[in-house]
Amino acid sequence: MATGGDNGSMWFWDWRSGHNFQQSQTIVQPGSLDSEAGIYALTYDMTGSRLISCEADKTIKMWKEDETATPETHPLHFKPPKDIRRF
Repeated sequence: MATGGDNGSMWFWDWRSGHNFQQSQTIVQPGSLDSEAGIYALTYDMTGSRLISCEADKTIKMWKEDETATPETHPLHFKPPKDIRRF
């Protein structure tokens, strides 16, 4: 799952555990104000391998999955807390 913020940050989550495993910061187009860094919408394409973002600086960006990523090159250092409560 991916979420975007009004400051241009993108967060990637494991929806089962709620763990945030990656963060990214978008770059506004030259000539845009820093306040135009917000992300309005995120969606995956039909294949699920590309993320499409609609941003406040009037751009649409496509993000491609890194196919060479492995657990060794992109380790997840996450240990779930033992006191998780489900509602």
